Amino acid sequence: EEMNSTMSEEPDALSVVNQLRDLAADPLNRRAIVQDQGCLPGLILFLDHPNPPVVHSALLALRYLAECRANREKMKSELGMMLSLQNVIQKTTTPGETKLLASEVYDILQSSNVSDMDNVNEMNYRRRKAQFFLGSTNKRAKTVVLHIDGLDDSSRRNLCEEALLKIKGVISFTFQMAVQRCVVRIRSDLKAEALATAIASTKVMKAQQVVKSESGEEMLVPFQDTPVEVEQNTDLPEYLPEDESPTKEQDKAVSRVGSHPEGAASWLSTAANFLSRSFYW
Repeated sequence: EEMNSTMSEEPDALSVVNQLRDLAADPLNRRAIVQDQGCLPGLILFLDHPNPPVVHSALLALRYLAECRANREKMKSELGMMLSLQNVIQKTTTPGETKLLASEVYDILQSSNVSDMDNVNEMNYRRRKAQFFLGSTNKRAKTVVLHIDGLDDSSRRNLCEEALLKIKGVISFTFQMAVQRCVVRIRSDLKAEALATAIASTKVMKAQQVVKSESGEEMLVPFQDTPVEVEQNTDLPEYLPEDESPTKEQDKAVSRVGSHPEGAASWLSTAANFLSRSFYW
């Protein structure tokens, strides 16, 4: 009996944190999630989870929440937040992408209350410190902005997320659904074409790169049509086949969230319940 309950707990943690990540991807939910009593403490506890994909997903959720400037102070002062982020960065067993993502979130929160004047020095100091944490083996990250044709609802966003998460070298991504864009942070040795290949593999979306011209105007540049060999991320669990997927039912709830904030609220209380059950006893 004992054995069984621990077996079933694992996908639970992952599906809860993935739900939080998907809710946080919608800017309309970001304030509510941070105001909620249970969600932020829960995400912080997820940062110590033994399963690497759970940690990475929790960091992606925090990365989204930190996009909202009004959330940053509360997040930074939340008990254990900065410490747990440092632990993820310093732990020798943390995968490289996850370290970079954790230091990105750490930097955003750390500089939240610094005046602009101090900001530049502060960020440079932090960056040197982060590089020291990360060791010189981690090449710098770069940002790629994608315009994605067909990115028009949360189920498409989920498909896109899954495709990107499978690529080794992807650190983080944030979606701007209103303009069909995805801003992706990748290791500098990963080719941007790999992202296009992964998104094309969804069969329903196609990516172009957004680049700035000399004059500062944005242009869309199509990727070459030759598929790139994508190195799969082996740290992540295999996704369950469609019909067995436990998130199937919850997806319906998530897709309603944007239009009904109360949908998000009731889902949040479910998440908070789960978190308190699994952590506080």
